[in-house]
Amino acid sequence: METRPITLNTLLISAAAAIGIEWIARIVIAQGTLPPMVVLGAARVFQIALMVIIVRIWEKRLTCIGISQLNILAGLKKGLIWSLCFGIATGLVFGILILFGVNGVQIFQFSEPIGNNKFVLFLCVGVVIGPIAEEIFFRGLVYGFFRQWGVSIALIVSTVLFVLPHLAGNSIPLTQVVGGLLFAIAYEVEKNLTVPIVIHCLGNLSIFSISLVA
Repeated sequence: METRPITLNTLLISAAAAIGIEWIARIVIAQGTLPPMVVLGAARVFQIALMVIIVRIWEKRLTCIGISQLNILAGLKKGLIWSLCFGIATGLVFGILILFGVNGVQIFQFSEPIGNNKFVLFLCVGVVIGPIAEEIFFRGLVYGFFRQWGVSIALIVSTVLFVLPHLAGNSIPLTQVVGGLLFAIAYEVEKNLTVPIVIHCLGNLSIFSISLVA
């Protein structure tokens, strides 16, 4: 992440492209002609490609969203360290909750797709493709744009916008709130988008794994 902020044009064009692809994906899913996960996966891949192209055209480089071939390996290592530390902290919190008779694992439970093939596709989209698309947009672009008004503003806005698509009913998705804050803080500290991508991917994998055994 560079000190020069993302421009408004880059953010708006990227948002329009992402929303447009999402809208088309929802229409295709509603028609029922293709498996939802295939459509969703393809939509996320297109979103990633378009956002990268837009940044390259309008910003002339990808380093403004924390992406560089030179820092990918370092980002992977640091992402693993952040994930390990967060995993330990989460384990301690769950341990304390269990001592007080609270089953914190329940917040991670959700319906899994039926069938091995569908589940593998579900993991590919939910653990790899989805997190990459979300981190490019919410941390690389949204956080990168609002960062010019300070860390607090960027942290709050990027987290709120990240949480909104995950809302279900009247409940607040606590995992997304904590995740959004953690991803943004990791990005701010490391200046490397690979770090929150790794944390996000491993976090989703952990949630899906816990849901399977819960």
